[in-house]
Amino acid sequence: MLSYSCLSDPSNSDKLFNEFTASTSSAKSSLEVNSSTYTSSLYPLNITSWNIRDLGRSKNADELHQIAQTLRNSDLVAIQEVVAKDPAGAQAVAKIADELNRMGYKWDYRVSDPTNSPSAYISERYAYLWKTSKVKLLNKAFLDKELEDECLREPFIGKFQMKKGGDPFYIINFHSRKFNDRPEEEIIHFKYYPERLDSDRIILAGDFNLNEKHKVWNNLYKIGFKSALKETKTTLKTKCSNGLYLNHSIDNIYFTSSTIKSTSSGSIDIVKDCLNLENARFLSDHLPVYMNCEL
Repeated sequence: MLSYSCLSDPSNSDKLFNEFTASTSSAKSSLEVNSSTYTSSLYPLNITSWNIRDLGRSKNADELHQIAQTLRNSDLVAIQEVVAKDPAGAQAVAKIADELNRMGYKWDYRVSDPTNSPSAYISERYAYLWKTSKVKLLNKAFLDKELEDECLREPFIGKFQMKKGGDPFYIINFHSRKFNDRPEEEIIHFKYYPERLDSDRIILAGDFNLNEKHKVWNNLYKIGFKSALKETKTTLKTKCSNGLYLNHSIDNIYFTSSTIKSTSSGSIDIVKDCLNLENARFLSDHLPVYMNCEL
């Protein structure tokens, strides 16, 4: 697997996370959980997932800077739709990491190999970026070869640990096939991850092209997964209509609720105003989604 990383010294301290939440959209949710389920030592973490459409040569320096500005208050980021057929995809991730490193904290990153897809036009890369003061990557992140024949783009799996300690946890980064191509036939296989990874600390992040109410998710809900976002539209329309520019609720973060406590979640509105819709779509046609959690 190709492995890319980048580190540099921070130049100033980061802002408190309340500034991050002030820039997010609504749809925050506090999940009801039994506090006795969790250990006494819980560590806070912000996880952000973003399908950044056609991330590669199509993004100029200013757009990459805007992407980094949007992500700077996150702790751990999962990115989908990194261009695979051109080295510019991995290079764009490196440039985002470089921009982030100029904003206060040290960041590291990994970019996956191209997915083993039916064609080069379907294949993509995934990426993780994280603050090294918050988490560390254990072992090498990998594409899930067991799902190569089941998924158009097999998931990218990273095993992480909080820098302060605690048990490891897994992030499964995924971009499904299109909504009219039965993505549920890919997602159904995710119910085996707790057994396959021998872990009860699992987070699924990505663009699933299905909302959290689809019946396929019942297979995960039955074994303790929950969705961080509820009825939160995350894709951008091509045109604004009556002040509305959001479309489908398909980007989300799912997590094992027995060991991970979600304290808030939502989307980050990169549009804010209809006059900015066209410019925002140069960044992506999806909003980033996030979850503040304790684990």
